[in-house]
Amino acid sequence: MNKEKPTAVLLLSCPDTRGIVAEVSRYIFENNGNIIHSDQHTDRETSTYFMRIEWELDGFRVPRGGIAASFDSIARMFKMNWSLHFSDCRPKIAVFVSKTDHCLYDLLLRIKSGELAADVVTVIANHEDLKTVADYFSIPFRCLPSDPANKSADEALTAGLMDEMGIDLIVLARYMQIIGEGLVGKYKNRIINIHHSFLPAFVGAKPYHQAYSRGVKIIGATSHYVTAELDQGPIIAQDVAQVSHRDSVEDLIRKGKNLEKNVLSRAVQLHLENKIVVFGNKTVIFD
Repeated sequence: MNKEKPTAVLLLSCPDTRGIVAEVSRYIFENNGNIIHSDQHTDRETSTYFMRIEWELDGFRVPRGGIAASFDSIARMFKMNWSLHFSDCRPKIAVFVSKTDHCLYDLLLRIKSGELAADVVTVIANHEDLKTVADYFSIPFRCLPSDPANKSADEALTAGLMDEMGIDLIVLARYMQIIGEGLVGKYKNRIINIHHSFLPAFVGAKPYHQAYSRGVKIIGATSHYVTAELDQGPIIAQDVAQVSHRDSVEDLIRKGKNLEKNVLSRAVQLHLENKIVVFGNKTVIFD
């Protein structure tokens, strides 16, 4: 895609019926839009239709500020849940960390290289360990130690900081704290987490040590949106790697870290490229 030509992306879901593609395409065509990507999916069990359609804004007769209003009649006609996005918008990200650095480094390097179109405006941590990483990338760092006896105040402080900085997306890059329900509700489908895929088999500390002691043959990583129910949110991306009796605990940890950083970055990329539709506790991921 030509980066000099911004595009509009429409994501929608609605009851499956005739005429959806025709009406959406007609709307874009009649307003002189040039469609560059279009994808769709139908969930047969629920008769729900999903669509992602992208078109160039260059020459489009409706100003971007008026697209939502002008499309609303079609959305109401088909009872759509829908959202509109623009390719030249750079979301503001807050990355939450604890002491482990591999996911943070990977995200910051991908953003610095232009692979991910966003800006990390702050790194929030419950320990001081990764301040040097944020300093190296010239990103403001804020340490907010977690106080179990004062959870509500901590959450209010965090929510206030997110508001102050205009955060669009929160990424938990191995942040080892539970996010409060207030923040989760405010950032619905806008908090992305990463963890190993041993759950629920190996919970708690040192999951790779537990997996090694059981002689597992496969390890994995899962990235998902955060919900009030711990580690049960809609899954965005996953990957696995084979292991064997020849692998030490250190080998498992090394392979696991590689999976975690790649899966997290993949999930963030899909979110930033507006390729995800959340449906219940599942996701539809468009190519």
